[in-house]
Amino acid sequence: MTDRPYTLALEGATYQGSVALIRGARVVSERTLRADDGSLPRAGRGERLMPAIAECLEEAGIRRGREAIGAVVCGAGPGSFTSLRVAGSVAKGLAAGYGVDLYAVSSLVLAVTGAKPPLPSGEYVSLLDAMRGEFFAARIIFNIEQGIARTDQVGIMGQDDLDEPGLAAHGVRLIGPGKTVDTHPHARGVAPILKSILAAGPVDLALWEPDYGRLAEAQVRWEATHGRPLTP
Repeated sequence: MTDRPYTLALEGATYQGSVALIRGARVVSERTLRADDGSLPRAGRGERLMPAIAECLEEAGIRRGREAIGAVVCGAGPGSFTSLRVAGSVAKGLAAGYGVDLYAVSSLVLAVTGAKPPLPSGEYVSLLDAMRGEFFAARIIFNIEQGIARTDQVGIMGQDDLDEPGLAAHGVRLIGPGKTVDTHPHARGVAPILKSILAAGPVDLALWEPDYGRLAEAQVRWEATHGRPLTP
């Protein structure tokens, strides 16, 4: 981490990608990627991500990101293969261009810490659509006062595994699109836990890739058609 004051955060686990410019624990500017008609963009996410970053920098009065951005943080997934790949590639390119470290944080965590209005400290089961009637899921224990969000290993759950009344009886809330707390991961969720993200250390810029959670649908179809793995 340099002495440059701002952290640039990107999130792309869902079609509702996002960008946030953060100083300390405060969100200075943020954007949520939308199509021209206000709907979620299912194409052109790469084209919309860079303008959103430029808008955040302009709103903060930053003309030269190289002199202001001290770290880049990217949502690490799991989630949409294409969206994560775009966000991850942009994050790596920016970190290399700015000459700063790249940090990663679970997108399931950013659903909790980036919710609006902000969620209180507590225990959550964070969910994201994994397609095929399943969900990526992780248990998140969020402590807003300490600025940390501990997470269990990410797994895949079916609809039948989601006993919402049973979880609620134990003080656990479901969070995710269409759930008790209806929200998506957002880049602004980096702000309340930034210190713990930085303390965990940067990723290897040359080797890091997001955690896609499962194979891309195109690869699944190819392997089903050909009866063998796409890669050895």
